[in-house]
Amino acid sequence: MESRQILRALALGLASGLALAGGTTAGTYDISVDRVTFDVGGVTRAGIGYNGSNEPIQLRFEEGEEVEINVTNNLSESTSIHWHGLILPYDQDGVPGISYNGIAPGETFTYRFPIVQNGTYWFHSHTGLQEPNGAFGALVIAAKEREPFRYDREYVVLLSDLHPHSGERVMRNLKQMPDYYNRQQRTLLDFLDDASEEGLDAALADRSQWGEMRMMPTDIEDVHGYRPLINGKAPEAPWTAAFAPGERIRLRFVNASAMAYFDVRIPGLDMTVVAADGNNVTPVRVEEFRIAVAETYDVIVRPTDPGAFNILAESVGRVAMARGVLTSDASLAAPDLPALREPPLLTMADMALDPAMAGMHDEMAMADMDHSAMGEMKDEDLPPGAHRMPDGTIMGGPGEDPFYAGGSGLTPTAADGGKFLTYSDLKAAKPLYPDREATREIELRLTGNMERYMWSINGVKYEDADPIVLQYGERVRFKFVNETMMAHPMHLHGMWSIIDTGSGERDPIKHVVSVNPGTVVYMETEVDAPGQWAFHCHLMYHHMAGMMRKVVVEGGPETAPAPALTAAQHG
Repeated sequence: MESRQILRALALGLASGLALAGGTTAGTYDISVDRVTFDVGGVTRAGIGYNGSNEPIQLRFEEGEEVEINVTNNLSESTSIHWHGLILPYDQDGVPGISYNGIAPGETFTYRFPIVQNGTYWFHSHTGLQEPNGAFGALVIAAKEREPFRYDREYVVLLSDLHPHSGERVMRNLKQMPDYYNRQQRTLLDFLDDASEEGLDAALADRSQWGEMRMMPTDIEDVHGYRPLINGKAPEAPWTAAFAPGERIRLRFVNASAMAYFDVRIPGLDMTVVAADGNNVTPVRVEEFRIAVAETYDVIVRPTDPGAFNILAESVGRVAMARGVLTSDASLAAPDLPALREPPLLTMADMALDPAMAGMHDEMAMADMDHSAMGEMKDEDLPPGAHRMPDGTIMGGPGEDPFYAGGSGLTPTAADGGKFLTYSDLKAAKPLYPDREATREIELRLTGNMERYMWSINGVKYEDADPIVLQYGERVRFKFVNETMMAHPMHLHGMWSIIDTGSGERDPIKHVVSVNPGTVVYMETEVDAPGQWAFHCHLMYHHMAGMMRKVVVEGGPETAPAPALTAAQHG
């Protein structure tokens, strides 16, 4: 790494417990993949780390740089590294069975690609279950031009969910008993409480409905029992970052968890969201935001007084809370760790078992509005927050969040009653593409069988599915219909995902789109990357159980031939 990069890292206060990985010449970086032992927060077990570290490492590139990354596999099994969210040639994307064969034991593979973007990203193994075993790190790309917002120092805040069991063991247990890790199962006392509040008949009817479906309203997180970490540190001995009163601090949040969504807040400080998935957005001030698995958000905070502030990341199912601390003085005691909030319960609105039900939920969200009148309105006359989808459906409206089913148990509220970020708040600071009509629409139904722990797209698992074939130069609209009771963070490799929020050319540009139960979400993609790519749910055990597709982009300039692969499936 060049001396100016090292000086910049030190000047920005990046010596935060994360190891900087770098080579000996400009643009050249070295990473080793090693066996390590985790001993944190009461969890001690073997795992996988980079550069011999049992804490996540951090890579820093510069926009416009041509990088060479030498990855040496010191494991006794094959490995890989996928550069999550980076726009690069498909044969450098790092997905075994799709873009290359992976990296054999004892071998060094050199990735070579230009850095054509800036922002906050991450990288991880795409081989088997190595990612939940610790094979991930943060990636920060410095902007070539001046940022449109000001900050004095910055930190990466990397969230993860270290489980006492290896990824292989977790997957095996889920296949044998899908509720193996659910520690919030409903009890007789819960039933008695419901009967007292709702009446005996209503409580019996509710239990009967859930029983007939062989599901539970507490099935929000598949896996409990993990230790939530920030930058590899447990809440009891938290990662700590310094500030001086009056400074603007940029916090780069990365959710590198295998399965955990987190609700993030900093009691005593408002956060200004300035970027989502590496792309700048029009700043929006919030008190709390939800970060799906594999998403990144950049926020700016400005503590004006000396003191210490908790950075809290509470799991959506309220089973765990990660903590870091911002402090003006290392000698100050950290604030107390608050109790977990009351866990939410899924409702029948979250049980979209078929596309018709998903459509019903869209109608429920607008139940208090005059649909016939709205249908006749011009788009510019729709109420604030509402917009018309391609099929004519009116989404959203005053007080409604179109990205949650009407009546959903997962609809978030801020801890102190303040502003909670939603996708509808995100507007691209600078559009990447002209706003144009999609050339066609592809429906992707997110499907699964929780009882058998099988996850799929359109009812077909990855290994049984044909690829999705796209043509270079087209603009494709993907229609996600979530027929399951769980949220799915969908990640398309190699190309940007533009969420339809009704903002036209200002629709947010992301690499992960979280699709909540009982909802229909539209995403558009400019097909500008020839080759073949992965498209999957980023919940690790859903992805491995079959919720994935291969995408083949035909045509385009100088399209390289498909790699000669020795494996038919992903690693």
